[in-house]
Amino acid sequence: MSYGYHQDGTLPPEGGGWIFVFGSNESGRHGKGASKVAEGLFGAKRGVSYGLQGESFAIPVKDARIRTLPLEAIRTYVDRFLRDAAAMPDRRFFVARVGCGPFNYSDEDMAPMFRGAPTNCNFAHEWAAYLGSTMMGQQ
Repeated sequence: MSYGYHQDGTLPPEGGGWIFVFGSNESGRHGKGASKVAEGLFGAKRGVSYGLQGESFAIPVKDARIRTLPLEAIRTYVDRFLRDAAAMPDRRFFVARVGCGPFNYSDEDMAPMFRGAPTNCNFAHEWAAYLGSTMMGQQ
């Protein structure tokens, strides 16, 4: 599969109809990092921990007590996201480095969970080596 890639820390281009995909927690508190950006700019809703919210899509990587979830639990949410994204081929998903950074997981831990994602997903450049794609630039 071929994916588009973006620079980590950037936002989706304005007017492109992008859905900003971010790491959340199971209580739906969007207080830091990409989740705060999602709430402030892309319509993420407080108290909603998973799924499409405005122009954002939450994938839990922390539990309700804000502890990092085990990889197996995150994989369950990622699998749901992959099915949901495939069911919305008319939407474009701008996926942040979900689970990386302050969540304590590495790109090597997280990126392979997204293998097989539909091509309407765009990922941080750091994940290209793990997703096996050669396409660069945004779709």
